[in-house]
Amino acid sequence: MRDLAIVIVNYNTRDDLRRCLDSLQRGMGALACEVVVVDNASSDGSAEMVREKHPWVRRVIANPVNGGYAYANNIGLRAVGYASGQPVEALPRYALLLNPDTVLPPDALTQVVAFMDATPDVGTLGPRLVRPDGSLDKACRRSFPTPAVSFYRLSGLARLFPNSPRFARYNMTYLDEHTQADVDAVVGAFMLMRAQALEQAGLLDEAFFMYGEDLDLCYRIKQQGWRTVYYPAVTVLHVKGAASRRASRRAIAAFYDAMRIFHNKHYRKQTCCLLNIAIDAGIGLLKAIALLADRLRPPEHKRVASA
Repeated sequence: MRDLAIVIVNYNTRDDLRRCLDSLQRGMGALACEVVVVDNASSDGSAEMVREKHPWVRRVIANPVNGGYAYANNIGLRAVGYASGQPVEALPRYALLLNPDTVLPPDALTQVVAFMDATPDVGTLGPRLVRPDGSLDKACRRSFPTPAVSFYRLSGLARLFPNSPRFARYNMTYLDEHTQADVDAVVGAFMLMRAQALEQAGLLDEAFFMYGEDLDLCYRIKQQGWRTVYYPAVTVLHVKGAASRRASRRAIAAFYDAMRIFHNKHYRKQTCCLLNIAIDAGIGLLKAIALLADRLRPPEHKRVASA
């Protein structure tokens, strides 16, 4: 029986991917792991590097086009048997979506699998993610972006009142980052899922090009009655934005498009018409401002919004 399937989607982040795979190889221990690297039409020789430097990687899938993060992850998940009609017992017990710009400590995989084994009602788990400067990657524990939660965040109220359980609900900054908690969502940079939960919820929604697909999948898993846990006993380094900064305009557009897609899918029907109009206008305005600011920035300062 396979313990863990690990799917890594890569786009022109060869050096980050090499470091990520080095850390994975050191940390597998006695786990039966199957690693799949899905390359989204990189031009930097990423797929060739994996085949040459990491021949232990079970599958390297080179996509001829960049179809997006959800699209590529689904290719990797299907390659190991998910959504194929096989019985759950024939699948890897857990599936891990992992970004190539992460570096795992040696005991990360064994710890998170042991926790999931001990808590069978948990469907999804995410560790504490930190940036290179040691600060918390706030996206690693989130609430669903309801209209109210989104307003508090986008209006700046969350920044003004980071200790407020009401205004800071999206990134949950009122909680100590070292405290384990049940949350609505974790981030796709390191998203561990139980096979049963993933099979019940289905694969990622490919309407999301990048951003938002992890929130959507967490939402659907939670609808099936599973818990989602933020697990800070494991800390993972997340460089963050390594791929998206190389195409900042496309990433910025995808970030705001994801807001609209998520709202339309989960909240639009139960939200009044005038509020929907205001939400659409607000997202459009924020997107236009962000794209204009990106155009004015020098290349070395290009960046994308944080989820």
